[in-house]
Amino acid sequence: MALTLHKDSANNQMDSSKYVRYTPEQVEALERVYAECPKPSSLRRQQLIRECPILSNIEPKQIKVWFQNRRCREKQRKEASRLQTVNRKLTAMNKLLMEENDRLQKQVSHLVYENGYMKQQIQTASAGTTTDNSCESVVMSGQNQQQNPTPQHPNRDANNPAGLLAIAEETLAEFLSKATGTAVDWVQMIGMKPGPDSIGIVAVSRNCSGVAARACGLVSLEPTKVAEILKDRQSWYRDCRCVEVLSIVPAGNGGTIELMYMQTYAPTTLAAARDFWTLRYTTSLEDGSLVICERSLTSSTGGPTGPPATTFIRAEMLPSGYLIRPCEGGGSIIHIVDHIDLDVWSVPEVLRPLYESSKILAQKLTIAALQHIRQIAQESSGEIQYGGGRQPAVLRTFSQRLCRGFNDAVNGFVDDGWSLMGTDGVEDVTIAINSSPNKFLGSNYNASMFPAFGGGVLCAKASMLLQNVPPALLVRFLREHRSEWADYGVDAYSAACLKASPYAVPCARPGGFPSSQVILPLAHTIEHEEFLEVVRIEGHAFSPEDVTLARDMYLLQLCSGVDENAIGACAQLVFAPIDESFADDALLLPSGFRVIPLDPKSDGPAATRTLDLASTMEVGSANARPSGEADLSGYNLRSVLTIAFQFTFENHTRDNVAAMARQYVRSVVGSVQRVAMAIAPSRLSTQLGPKSLPGSPEALTLARWISRSYRIHTGTELFRAESTTGDAILKQLWHHSDAIMCCSVKTNASPVFTFANQAGLDMLETTLVALQDIMLDKVLDESGRKILCSEFSKIMQQGFAYLPAGICVSSMNRPVSYEQAIAWKVLNDDDSNHCLAFMFMSWSFV
Repeated sequence: MALTLHKDSANNQMDSSKYVRYTPEQVEALERVYAECPKPSSLRRQQLIRECPILSNIEPKQIKVWFQNRRCREKQRKEASRLQTVNRKLTAMNKLLMEENDRLQKQVSHLVYENGYMKQQIQTASAGTTTDNSCESVVMSGQNQQQNPTPQHPNRDANNPAGLLAIAEETLAEFLSKATGTAVDWVQMIGMKPGPDSIGIVAVSRNCSGVAARACGLVSLEPTKVAEILKDRQSWYRDCRCVEVLSIVPAGNGGTIELMYMQTYAPTTLAAARDFWTLRYTTSLEDGSLVICERSLTSSTGGPTGPPATTFIRAEMLPSGYLIRPCEGGGSIIHIVDHIDLDVWSVPEVLRPLYESSKILAQKLTIAALQHIRQIAQESSGEIQYGGGRQPAVLRTFSQRLCRGFNDAVNGFVDDGWSLMGTDGVEDVTIAINSSPNKFLGSNYNASMFPAFGGGVLCAKASMLLQNVPPALLVRFLREHRSEWADYGVDAYSAACLKASPYAVPCARPGGFPSSQVILPLAHTIEHEEFLEVVRIEGHAFSPEDVTLARDMYLLQLCSGVDENAIGACAQLVFAPIDESFADDALLLPSGFRVIPLDPKSDGPAATRTLDLASTMEVGSANARPSGEADLSGYNLRSVLTIAFQFTFENHTRDNVAAMARQYVRSVVGSVQRVAMAIAPSRLSTQLGPKSLPGSPEALTLARWISRSYRIHTGTELFRAESTTGDAILKQLWHHSDAIMCCSVKTNASPVFTFANQAGLDMLETTLVALQDIMLDKVLDESGRKILCSEFSKIMQQGFAYLPAGICVSSMNRPVSYEQAIAWKVLNDDDSNHCLAFMFMSWSFV
């Protein structure tokens, strides 16, 4: 009997595992469930059998197998689709690389020819058979003929469409020779390696008139869509103030000729903005490619005369543009060429590297265009999902408005209503005011920001030269340690300006009261070169009169250029006060920092790391090093820092707000100089080394007190001292393997860290400069705070206490575990309480 039952059970198991052929109706019912839930539970499968009579003859196990197979087929389909996409990208990239290889071979042949010609000229010159044909003059004349092939056409009829078409066709030919030929000697930028997921191939010019950059890349958008995006220059070129198409002329070959006027922002307060008067030609090639090429109209090219602009310097755009080729299977291959002459001799010598660098042009214009198209392509495909319920286009608009508002503040154009205020005798900070809100209608500002009884916007701005401070590192520090340079009272004033009721001008309070920030990510670009985030500033009041001020405030913040490996990239931190629930059309009044790198030079001044640019503002002034002063290193990274802060004011408070703004910017400048000195790498190396040992007399004394107090309270030595001198004790304390740190003890304030050894700084992920920004209650978790409170009286009476294992949090919000901790009182030479010391043993990041 038992044998029979066993056999029947085995037959049932075999039957349930047999292949089942499903009817179309059964498949349709299962597909409906799969669309709702690809992985139903056992209860859901049983419910499905009960609710669908057509599935009543199917075993639950067989339905489970169907869903497993269906998920597997879906996974295989997605993987096959992904591989096909990668294969198309690789095929297109291979084609692109083969074309680039052909171009490089032509360039090599051309250089070989030039080399032979130069040798021949040298031999001829040495034989004395020629006059005034030195090697240098011959080579330079040859280069000038190659790089400046622009013919002279002064007699072209400005109103003749045929003359404009001739200019357009010449522009097209010259642009194509740069995009796919050897008209410019291109050098590939470091770190720009091709690949299916890379941004593309990026190159910059060498020995070229003006500055030029070129990029080739793949995107998943069709050529017509790419052309539409690239033509809308204001949507992606952050330095573009305005573009006007003044005339459109149809070309006989189906193309379009446009006469355009464009204004661009100046990157700093120390140079004038540029404008361009150009002809843009859009046409199609025989292979189906779209071409958008552009060049300036000058007296040498002929054509109509552009509009005058007294406050701008007219720059020249040499033949530039976009070649957009369709890809097999969809998408486009894009060739971008930007070639401009910014009239470098019109700017102070110290700023000329900004206008002579092809790498800066590549980052700000060429790569920016390619990154924007890739971003749009990713968003269109649904690959990017942002939180907060906001559409990607809205978030992009926020970024554009922040940049545009900051550029408006830095430049202060007269036609926007800006005018300069008088100085207080020192010209380090410039104050500009705008009392014409109607000038901004349709821009970043709105009349509701200004009081009904009169007011406006005030901007305090300054620029300085930084020495040996990587821009990315500085901006990252300013972003992560806001309280190191910001004043909570000024932030409160800016936030209150958004409200309907006016707010009193904050008084000068040394240090104000402590605050901390929480960064809430909002969006970022696919290359992570730009972050849009909301910053919550939390105030901490310790007196009754501060309670009304110590409320949370919010900033909309844009951070870009924090990748230290991006050559020529501008680093920027721009922010504006907002309400907690800000609308898509929220009012923004941006302030912030911009750091632009200057090309390294071995002969630049290296006496200090931060300099006031006022002493080097004369155009053409010599920048020679005094005799006897040697450069200690070939590494001499310089950058220009521009600071601009905007505030609203009422007419009767204008002078008070101006005085506050001037004082605040000077305070910020001083803080940035201290930060720059602290985070600057060693002059002998471009890499950040280990944290330096503090050697001040106060540090030596504190190290002695810490060691002595530990021995008095615990009866053991903190470490085995090889010498009793202050230097030896501080050195051993600094290099101790456990994290040792001290915090203040005040009855009316939260404990704030005042000292930490190298292990302590590593655990907190901070620096000695930013250490005082960290409070003890923010480091310990809730359990640790409770234990410390219960043991505090014991520490004060007995002198020390052991704390059990626990978790603390670094300044970067990373959890850190430790096996044990000890806290003890640090006594000074008079045996009075000086501070509390903590030692966290065997700590590690979780």
